[in-house]
Amino acid sequence: MVSTVATSKIWPGQISQAGRALAASWLGWMFDGYETYALVLVMTPAVRQLVGTERLSKASIYVGGLLSVTMLGWAVGGVTAGVLADYIGRKRTLMLSILCYAVFAGLTALSWDYWSLLIFRFFTGFGLGAEWGPGAAIVAEFWPPASRGRAAGALHAAYGVGLLMASAIWALVNALGLSAWRYMFVIGVLPAFLLLYVRRNVDEPALWVAANRGRQKAQRRLEAGVVSQSDKELAQFTVIRILSDSKMRHRIGLLLLMSITTVVPWWSASTWIPEYAAHLPARLAPSLVGLMFSAGAIAGFLVLGLLADILGRKPTIWCYYLGALASSLYFFLLVRDRTTVLVMASANGFFCAGQFAWMTVYLPELFPARVRGTAMSLVFDSSRSLAGLGPLMAGWLISGFGGIGAAAAVMSLIYIFGLFATPFAGPEPKGRPLPT
Repeated sequence: MVSTVATSKIWPGQISQAGRALAASWLGWMFDGYETYALVLVMTPAVRQLVGTERLSKASIYVGGLLSVTMLGWAVGGVTAGVLADYIGRKRTLMLSILCYAVFAGLTALSWDYWSLLIFRFFTGFGLGAEWGPGAAIVAEFWPPASRGRAAGALHAAYGVGLLMASAIWALVNALGLSAWRYMFVIGVLPAFLLLYVRRNVDEPALWVAANRGRQKAQRRLEAGVVSQSDKELAQFTVIRILSDSKMRHRIGLLLLMSITTVVPWWSASTWIPEYAAHLPARLAPSLVGLMFSAGAIAGFLVLGLLADILGRKPTIWCYYLGALASSLYFFLLVRDRTTVLVMASANGFFCAGQFAWMTVYLPELFPARVRGTAMSLVFDSSRSLAGLGPLMAGWLISGFGGIGAAAAVMSLIYIFGLFATPFAGPEPKGRPLPT
């Protein structure tokens, strides 16, 4: 049975609840974007201050390690939260994730050496990764099929707004001395106040409530000795249920390949755009380039959701992979003058960052409600444990090539895997209700 909030018609009260769910998830995801890109913008000055002058020649490797441990924390937190979202609810897990990254973002500002920074970034990453799964699931479960892609695109656009906010704030505070980077993380404490809004204004989706009730009833029947195969499957631990089902297991594998294709080039190539632009003949300020990249990302998120509702999920995803490959190679190999740098930074943001929205749009539509959070996070967040090697590899390549451009271009070739995997990833769910 499909919940009334997932059908093609929504009553006024449901629109209000759907809007509140989107608002809460949007704000949480915006601060995710801020916190992630704050690290990208300040990682070089932070590392230079904390590692000591005798190790500055290997700064790119330390920076790569910082990005890698953040993604590792993201992966662990994301998968943990995905499982929790299926058992304790989307709302409660969302609140716990926001509290986690707000606390550790603030502690990051107090780092006294590289290793303390590394530890705090791991736990900040844990909270950042934990936020997406329950937020994306709660939005998908409240919105109807006809506009679900656009709602998911709008949700992911919050991440781009966070990138833009980080760029704008860094443009203001980066002149405040050697410790200016710490102020960026102090601002990361603000999401803690969002907990009050979520607690008072957001409900659990009817789809999850029904799925959870069905799981509990199946568990009680099994405990009473009434054993059936359907009840055993309903009560089975979500990760085991997914991996023991050949259809879901196959789908997870292809989607994970697509997710890695999205995540690795962004973290190992696009994150170097501000630093790379600063060393080009045009000598553009990293903050300005970051602003253009962020503006492009916001447009990319919104357009992906719109095109997903119009053209379908899979054609839209495929086009974004192609655009990301072309824009990355052009940026890192061919651009030199000021205008082209800014235009291509925006194009890179549109395709390379914008394509992340496919996971917010597409993943909730491929799995039943009882395992939705777990499955989504296995794809979106597990890729970060594998993709964590990307920035580290990029750091070594930069040292080997003697520059960012060639190394980032090599890492951008990974988009080719997404072009091949997308047609086989799963059904086209455009216009269909969510699986129950």
